[in-house]
Amino acid sequence: MLKKLPVFTLGVEEEYQIIDPDTRDLRSHLSKIVDGAKIILNEQVKAEMHQSVVEVGTNICHSVNDTKNEIRFLRSKIVELADKQNLIVGGAGTHPFSKWQDQPITDDPRYHDIVNELQDAARSNLIFGMHCHVGIENREIGLQLMNQATYFLPHIFALSTNSPFWEGRKTGYKSFRTKVFDKFPRTGLPEYFDSVSSYENYLDTLVKTNCIDNPKKIWWDLRLHPFYNTIEFRICDMCLTVDETICIVAIIQAIVAKLYKLNMNNTSFNIYRLALIKENKFRAARYGIDNNMIDFGLQKEVETKILILELLDFIDDVVDELGSREDINYVHQILKNGTGADKQLNVFEETNDLSKVVDFITGEFTRGL
Repeated sequence: MLKKLPVFTLGVEEEYQIIDPDTRDLRSHLSKIVDGAKIILNEQVKAEMHQSVVEVGTNICHSVNDTKNEIRFLRSKIVELADKQNLIVGGAGTHPFSKWQDQPITDDPRYHDIVNELQDAARSNLIFGMHCHVGIENREIGLQLMNQATYFLPHIFALSTNSPFWEGRKTGYKSFRTKVFDKFPRTGLPEYFDSVSSYENYLDTLVKTNCIDNPKKIWWDLRLHPFYNTIEFRICDMCLTVDETICIVAIIQAIVAKLYKLNMNNTSFNIYRLALIKENKFRAARYGIDNNMIDFGLQKEVETKILILELLDFIDDVVDELGSREDINYVHQILKNGTGADKQLNVFEETNDLSKVVDFITGEFTRGL
């Protein structure tokens, strides 16, 4: 029996919207925020493909609490630097009305190459996500955990949904970000691999045949990182608040820890066909935490909120050892008050004004700092 869990380190990346306080539209920061941040944050901040995006990343964190402190610090610093440029910062998977055609691309060979290859699929990729790395020393075990954790991606995704608008339209989705990203190749749910060697052979084949120039261009919702000993969860929308980000990060870490514990006790979680899990991913994108998803064990529809509560029961025996119970319990606030998408839609229902939705997004960004 496994007596003590190893340390499952964490690293979180968030992509922020840089916004003009007068027009409420996305606006290029002309690299000034990134250049200013590098003096303080070094490699923890970088430009993204569109000039109105700033990406930050935590250092390697040894607990959820450390991660929370890092994200608070990073958000605070970017807000401070944006303010010096008379700009504000927001967190959501898409901007409510900004048009990608109006947003300049960052002048960098990497992004020029992507645009040259993918054309308007790349230019229109004006989306914002949150990625969570969970450290796992043994890559073979990491691959097994990736295969098993895929089942839970729609549950995690539903909690993060925060992109109901696109180019001034109410899309009918709680996360339209994923619909935009679907235009890219090598996205979506991860393929099943039976070994690290077969996974690496797949990556090598794509590089050798000039499908990709490096393995990081596998943009799946979950991947065994090609260079680091981490499992990287990439399915989530960018969250409104620190509390939401940390709650979801804590759940992700606990899922990995629980699956690891099962594996070490010679028990493993069922692996279901991607074609089935895709049905739940669609439902999460469309409805968020409302409506139903499918319990494939029972082979019937179940309320999404009930499935999330069952997920909490599943991970309960590792949460205290990870020290994340308080942060995971914030999920009850999400279930009660709605996801970021629900809150954005509520503001729009009340005001019929997307500028007010932007004000809400930027206001929530600094909550809890």
